[in-house]
Order: sequence, then C-alpha cells, then structure tokens
Amino acid sequence: MITPTSLLNPDAFLSPLAIDAAVQRALDEDLGCAGDITSLATIPEATRAQAILVARQSGVIAGLPLALATLQRLSSDIEVRAHVRDAARVARGQQVLTISGPARAILTAERTALNFVGRLSGVATLTADYVARTEGTRMRICCTRKTTPGLRALEKYAVRCGGGFNHRFGLDDAILIKDNHIAVAGGVGAVLERARSHAGHLVKIEIEVDTLAQLREVLATGMADAVLLDNMDLATLREAVRINEGRLKLEASGGVTQDSIAAIAATGVDYASAGALTHSAPNFDCALDIEA
Repeated sequence: MITPTSLLNPDAFLSPLAIDAAVQRALDEDLGCAGDITSLATIPEATRAQAILVARQSGVIAGLPLALATLQRLSSDIEVRAHVRDAARVARGQQVLTISGPARAILTAERTALNFVGRLSGVATLTADYVARTEGTRMRICCTRKTTPGLRALEKYAVRCGGGFNHRFGLDDAILIKDNHIAVAGGVGAVLERARSHAGHLVKIEIEVDTLAQLREVLATGMADAVLLDNMDLATLREAVRINEGRLKLEASGGVTQDSIAAIAATGVDYASAGALTHSAPNFDCALDIEA
C-alpha cells in the first residue's frame, strides 16, 4: 500500500510525526463533534466512488503526503494511485492522484486534502519562480519564520520542494542578532561578545546590520559567522560584498521580491531571504473530481 512518506520530496525531510499531527488537527477542526453530516445524510454507507485530484494550473506540487494521510485516516479501505510525488512540476489539467474507496470517506476528506495541497503547492510554486529568476548565480533563496502558526514544518518543507532553502526553523537552532538585540545589549561589539561567550561550538551566529559602518564593525570583531544586510539598495549590497572579501556569509533581506530577486542575486551575496515565500504565496488551484 502506498504510504505518505513514499510521496515526499526525496531531497527534503518532513517528519511523519508532523504529518500525522497536522492531519489530526485539520480533521478535528473540520469534523467537530458530529462529523460530516452532509455525507452521512445523503450517501449510503456501502457506496464506493473513484475520484481524481487534478491540478488546475501549472506549477510545483507539494502536500501529497498530507492528502494521502488525510484519506487514510478516514478509511483503511482507501486506495490511492499517485501519478507524481512532491516537488514534481505539473501542467494545468494534469492528474495527480487517483483515489478509490468508500464514498463517504473520500467526500469527507476532500476539503482538508485540497487545503493541504493547495497551500503547500502554492508555496512551492512561488519559491520555484524566485529560484528560476536567479538561475546562473550561486545565491540561495531562503524562507523565514514568517509562517502560518502551527504549519511551519510543512511550509518550510514546501519551500524545499520549490528549490529553495530553509533559514532558521525556530529561535533555538541558531543565533540571529537583530537591531533590537543590538540596541538593548549596547552595540555591535557588546552583543557579539555576549553571543560568542554563550554559544556552543556548533551554533552559528548571524547579525543584522543596516549600514556599511556596522558591517565594518562586525568584521573587525571576528565573532560572527554571517551578516544579514537589512533593506540595503543594490549599490550598497555590492559594496558590502566588496568590503567583506568573502570572509563571512552575506544574506540580503528586506525588499526581496520577484521583481528584485535577479538584481539582488547579481550583487554577489550568498543568500536572500524572503518572507513572501510563506506569508504571501497564492493558493495553488487544484480540485477533486468524482468520476461517474
């Protein structure tokens, strides 16, 4: 039997525990206390059906493991044939999954399954567009922590499906010193000294700077691993790359859009982070069609 993990992007990790937890939350939200009263009232229990999950636009698919887990959670008698797996490019009208089994279960799972695929494919498709606009450069496109509460692991996985890379997953996996940390701690040197004395030997330290003067100060300390160049124009980004001379990893952030990403990549920075990948991705249009 096909399993959710067999539909995952082979080049990205998503915990089966995260899949199970997300599906359970979504079904609890949709089923409430009484269940799908429409299907219970109108569809005889023994009725079987076949349905096709179809892409109604072209793009990059993601979220199929969650759609499958949703269906399988509602009935062990569901059979699914996958025509693609996550991270595949699909054309408008392309069949993605063929589903057969108890009609009630298929109809009850429909919206939850489509919500997962629509949301995550939207993130993957937008990310793929950003990546395509930087082709030929070495810069990597990264997401941020501007994710839907409770869905971060899923949305960051979708970014990987689109060819992007992940920044921090949370506050606990790297030190990122922002402007407010600098202000409270008393300056660039002071905040970096405190961070370096606290960090374990495997913990990276990145610090945000607004000016080239701050960048020079960071470089002089020798205590950072990466620098986030916040809201700098293209000329300033190019100068930052020149000043850095390859010593630290440089990340552009702020004003990173589909229109600006190619020019940002051309400045020579190592990374660009865009919150839009997760907070502004349009929903991917897909549908579940019952076959007569």
